[in-house]
Amino acid sequence: MSEGTGLGRRLLDHLLTESVRDLGAHAAGLYLVAPGRQVLALDTLTGLPAEFMAPWQRISLAYPAPVTDAVRSRELVWVASQEELVRRYPRAALVLPYHFALAGAPILHDDTVMGALLLMWPGPRHDLVPSVRAGIASVCTLLGHVLAAARHTDRPPAPLPVARSLARPTAEPPASPADAVAAYARRLPEPGVALGLDGRITFITPSAARLVGADRQKLIGTLPWESLEWLHDPVYEDRYRAAVMSRRPTFFTARRPDGAWLRFELFPDDTGISVRITPAPSPADGGTVWPRRTGEGAAMTEAPVRVGALYRLMHLAGALSEAVGTEDVVRLVADTVLPAFDAQALAMLVAEAGRLRIVGYHGYPAETMDRFDGTPLTSPTPGVRALTQGAASFFASREELDRAFPARADRWDGMSAWAFLPLTVSGRPVGTCVLGFTRPHPFPAEERAALASLAGLLSQALDRARLYDTEHALAQSLQTGLLPHTLPDVPGMEVAARYLPATHGMDIGGDFYDLIRLDATTVAAVIGDVQGHNVAAAALMGQVRTAILAHATAGAAPDEVLARTNRLLTGLDPGLFTSCLYARIDLAAGTAQVATAGHLPPVLRGPDGTAEAVEFEPGLLLGIDPRAGYPSHTLALPPGSVLALFTDGLVESPDRSLDTGIAGLARDLACGPVELPALADALTAPVRAAGDRTDDVALLLLRPTG
Repeated sequence: MSEGTGLGRRLLDHLLTESVRDLGAHAAGLYLVAPGRQVLALDTLTGLPAEFMAPWQRISLAYPAPVTDAVRSRELVWVASQEELVRRYPRAALVLPYHFALAGAPILHDDTVMGALLLMWPGPRHDLVPSVRAGIASVCTLLGHVLAAARHTDRPPAPLPVARSLARPTAEPPASPADAVAAYARRLPEPGVALGLDGRITFITPSAARLVGADRQKLIGTLPWESLEWLHDPVYEDRYRAAVMSRRPTFFTARRPDGAWLRFELFPDDTGISVRITPAPSPADGGTVWPRRTGEGAAMTEAPVRVGALYRLMHLAGALSEAVGTEDVVRLVADTVLPAFDAQALAMLVAEAGRLRIVGYHGYPAETMDRFDGTPLTSPTPGVRALTQGAASFFASREELDRAFPARADRWDGMSAWAFLPLTVSGRPVGTCVLGFTRPHPFPAEERAALASLAGLLSQALDRARLYDTEHALAQSLQTGLLPHTLPDVPGMEVAARYLPATHGMDIGGDFYDLIRLDATTVAAVIGDVQGHNVAAAALMGQVRTAILAHATAGAAPDEVLARTNRLLTGLDPGLFTSCLYARIDLAAGTAQVATAGHLPPVLRGPDGTAEAVEFEPGLLLGIDPRAGYPSHTLALPPGSVLALFTDGLVESPDRSLDTGIAGLARDLACGPVELPALADALTAPVRAAGDRTDDVALLLLRPTG
């Protein structure tokens, strides 16, 4: 919301601060949906300094967070404890390792999402009571009305807001030092230090000033970790953040330059933090140092790292650690980095054969990327210079870029500011990351430093991702060569097959299927699953298929096909086991003779539409015991029936047992489409929709037509 909306702004601020008080929370944040963009932007925060939420001031709606989940689901999201935050939102928990509970609620108006409300309580807590849930719903309804009214005055859409911090109604800044003393005395009777919620010193007693060795007047209004060099270590600022976020007392010990140890006890409430400072015994005398630290007494750096900057990088590092391929890196950077720095476009370039190649982009038009792709490394461009010189370049406006590169600036059209970040791994240049901004964008020193650190994280992630992409391409090529390209046409039988590789690992599956013409009226159907998802599993799968094909075409019965293949595998001793089901189908007789080596039972749908699993005694997995036998069983397979052979990836998941999955498959088979290709698509649709698959899926459907 723009600052010029006057009454609307005051109403929003009032609603936010009053909701905190009425709902018993200690902090609240108002997020707005950025007009025309899939981004939530933090507009206003109360009860916490805005810098605490730096990693989440702008969040892609695709990013997993309580407020984005609330917007996507249009329902309240409740996180009762830090343990639940770790389980459901591990990235957030990584940079907010404090005890609190939170709720994210969508703000709607006429079924349009306007934003989200974030509320925080000291935690852990039990579930929200109905009255609090109702109160949250009422606040969100009122906020939706105010935002809808204000939106009509904001034409054209305003830039993303810069988060504002509101004082709590009970936390007005002290009007004088006497007021600060009174506020401190209300919290803690002993002499010490009073901090505001922003961490700045509002009052310090003479005895406390003597303990820390500084002038009282020079300390007022400063941050302790900035005004006292020996408190520059980020662990001390982290203790302050822990007190503010959790509203719980905490403490730390620190050593003064003269070697004396001090204990700092922090007592927070909604108005600030009271700090009691007392001398502490040294570790040599049995004193306890907390937090645990190494290198005590080491020289302080000239520019100490702020804990907020560390947490932002940890946040981004946690996200990038989940990237697998290059597409994942680009997507995660688009979801996390671009909103964090208010950038709108991204291009990832790598050096290949003397040229810069685009390996991924977001926010740029395809034609722009086509023009830039393949730029020689001898060209005078900012992307090439960042790669070859290993130095980042920042251009706050188009005029700056035109002056530096007058002949090439037009190639980055559509943007008004740029950051060109070199990507290096172990001193070896691997590429350039380009961030684009639609409006002029100044790059303050702190942001440049953060982007430089980010480039190091991106370099490692991109290098890993490209290695994965190479392995993935090899895996797909190998997989394509091992599975049948097409199934043979069999007069009197309809066939449909589907194969879905696992989405984790190298995507090389051990699942396989085949259909073998034996004579004019006889066909063999095979399905199996080799243990593992790697090159060794795929290679063994190829050997199993070849052995079964050889024995089947030689005229062996189903039990003999599996027995001979088993003896071959145990002789090879591959260290992997294989399940397999072999069915010899006689179309003239309308029967199927089936033998199985530890594989799942087939599911049969009769001509009347009923379906059930066909249970019979299985043999041992292939490759365990060379003497194992594989009894065969005969099934009636009349025209119009459907025999479904499948692997466990189709029916098993972490939240569903095999038995439940097979029963569900039978129900879906009974009520599925008549056409076999459509039926195969319907049966595999749930695993396709799930996205992430930890196992391969193979399905073979067979229907005699008479």
